[in-house]
Amino acid sequence: MVDYATQGRLVFDEGSMSGGDSDIAEADGTQSAIPLGTGGSADDAHVMAREDVHAQHAPAPLAPGKALALTDFAPPSISAGERLVRMAYRLGVPGSTLSAPFGKKGKLRLLATVESPLAGERVGGMALRAGHFLIHGVKAPVAQVDFKPGARLTPPFERVVHGFTWLRDLHGCAPRPQCLNTANRVMTAWLDANTKPGKGAAWNVGNAGHRLLNWLVHAPLTLGTQDKAMRGRVLGAIDETARWLDRNISRADDRLAETAGWCGIVAAGLLLPDGKPRRLFGEAGLVRALGELVGEDGGVLSRSPIDQMDAVALLVDVAACYQAVRRDVPDAIGAMLNMLVPPLLALLHADGSLGSWQGATPVSADRIAALVEASGVRTRPMKESRRWGYQRVTGGSSVLQMDAAPPPLARHTRHGCASTLALEFSRDGRRIFVNCGGAHAAGGQVPVRIEQGLRATAAHSTLVLGDSNSTAVLIRGKLGAGVDEVEVDRRAIDLKDGGATRLEASHDGYVNRFGLVHQRICILRDDGTELRGEDLLVPRGKKGKRGKVPFAIRFHLGPDIEVKIGDGGRNAGLALPDGTYWQFVSGAGDVQLEESLWVDGDGRPRPVQQLVIEGMVSRGGGNFSWLLKKMG
Repeated sequence: MVDYATQGRLVFDEGSMSGGDSDIAEADGTQSAIPLGTGGSADDAHVMAREDVHAQHAPAPLAPGKALALTDFAPPSISAGERLVRMAYRLGVPGSTLSAPFGKKGKLRLLATVESPLAGERVGGMALRAGHFLIHGVKAPVAQVDFKPGARLTPPFERVVHGFTWLRDLHGCAPRPQCLNTANRVMTAWLDANTKPGKGAAWNVGNAGHRLLNWLVHAPLTLGTQDKAMRGRVLGAIDETARWLDRNISRADDRLAETAGWCGIVAAGLLLPDGKPRRLFGEAGLVRALGELVGEDGGVLSRSPIDQMDAVALLVDVAACYQAVRRDVPDAIGAMLNMLVPPLLALLHADGSLGSWQGATPVSADRIAALVEASGVRTRPMKESRRWGYQRVTGGSSVLQMDAAPPPLARHTRHGCASTLALEFSRDGRRIFVNCGGAHAAGGQVPVRIEQGLRATAAHSTLVLGDSNSTAVLIRGKLGAGVDEVEVDRRAIDLKDGGATRLEASHDGYVNRFGLVHQRICILRDDGTELRGEDLLVPRGKKGKRGKVPFAIRFHLGPDIEVKIGDGGRNAGLALPDGTYWQFVSGAGDVQLEESLWVDGDGRPRPVQQLVIEGMVSRGGGNFSWLLKKMG
């Protein structure tokens, strides 16, 4: 797998030790001014414990990453003759010629009916039956949608309209006879506008791959009409799209789009006559694409949980195609599904919904559970990942998530975010600290014009230095220069009245501009009632730099939290919707309350608030402590 070391370096020190109080004490043995186990106050919350971790525990850099070895994830074993067939097909020899060189070309038809275990969204299907697409909360009448390849649609609408992902929703909303007219109406409109392959969003490799796969998996809807001419037209479009993908698969925008294209090719090879050469060709390409899409710990290299879900769904549908023709699912697909699910689960809060990372929306627990069940994988969440980079710490019913890796490379990103060292925190599924999220949904209820803002460092719960991004946020979802190296140290520690998990990470995204490394330490008690943190700015470089730089530490708050700044301005009370009360204490300066927004699971921007600690910091560095504690 490709390692982030190809862009930067991720340094990881696995702490397996359980230390005493020295793990949270000053070098001279004195205790922190905001000790774990006490509520603290604005007056005594001065400076939290600071350790010279680099001197005590020297992390070792990870070895450079690599692509998935094909010896571990290889297509099914084939004979020498089949290898020749695959090579000939890749060179352009028609599948019918290779399958039956002296026989008659098979009649174009579907060889089996696929039963995918993955259900769609009933609400979206019902909206289609009522005459409109429902995409991230936006209704678009089918009659007013421009289905032409070059039509200007926002990215979410392109994915749904040209990828035919709406078929799954329609299939699951009502008995098939009640959905046929709707499916036929949309299919006819799309085919009328796309009489032959061309350019534009409709013939983007990713959209074409999704479309072909969905046409085949949901064939009872696409081919269910009694009109023989229409059935022939749909079969012709299926065959034409498969042949187009055979020739154009190498033009995919990224690895996920390429994977979707290969999945469509494999499905066509399984379900269309004379398909063996195409299947052999597709299996080899799919395994290679997956090896370049996924990192060593099973996380997609875009580091996007939405992309992770898409990869799982693609493989679930392809596996269903194998089962439909009574062929064994290749071991590589089963192994890949087993790798993909644990990292996805790592980004779930206690209620089972998704965290807002790399442009994702907080996808609902029901949708995540349905995807995992359809995959057939039974596993636990990954707590710490070396390559995908998200750390998950649980304490009681509290969940802490942190982005502790360099950002994805530009060639992998779709909605890349400058979120290094950002965190999310929840208790009993109630989100307390969040990231704004939602760049993936831009073009629905989220205006496209704020998409870049949602990807900025300031849209995440972390420290912002000089009012700039830790990694440059570019157009079209890409990222530029910035964080190159992240160091991580995680360990369990013993306290006088219980245990805790200590997570420390640092990044160099501000070194070139300001000569400062951002280091973040979080300590979560095992009962989950107290999260203590410290953000440090450590100078790096031989020559000291003069002057000061503005900083802001932002904590975006979850929805429906009532906030009141305390007397003195150094603490805030947080009343959660479930009636619980938390206190936030700053040891570094006054706490200010500002407006923010959070994109919910329906792609709807919701007004929320954020706690901000800001001021000026010397180029010589500084440290800023904070504490969140459950009261009562």
